[in-house]
Amino acid sequence: MITYNSYGTVMPEINAIVTTAWIERVAKRYGKRVGNINYVFCSDEEILEVNRKYLNHDYYTDIITFDYCAHGILSGDIYISLDTVASNALELKKNPDEEFHRVVIHGILHLVGINDKGPGEREMMEAAEDDALSIR
Repeated sequence: MITYNSYGTVMPEINAIVTTAWIERVAKRYGKRVGNINYVFCSDEEILEVNRKYLNHDYYTDIITFDYCAHGILSGDIYISLDTVASNALELKKNPDEEFHRVVIHGILHLVGINDKGPGEREMMEAAEDDALSIR
């Protein structure tokens, strides 16, 4: 079950049925099934607090993914700062809706095991995001 929630911000316009079906298709491409995934759409200040409290990081980010996956079933909490997604879209001159969906699927790609911090991993993540967006 995938849930979509907001905390300290207005809930974004999201078609839960369509988005959930898309996430399930992406998961299936990686041989995974969807379990309990909780999206929390929040502000910059809220994601900064989560980053400080749970990861000991003192900076803003667009997404934090907590991975609870087991036995090929994707489960986790995914925090997304709508403020940072919007500012990234402006800075990168991207369509705000596409940037929003890129970040939504970014968390799922972390849950399937794709990382983006090591050498060459960012490029692999971007390719996986592009592929997932192409089937949206």
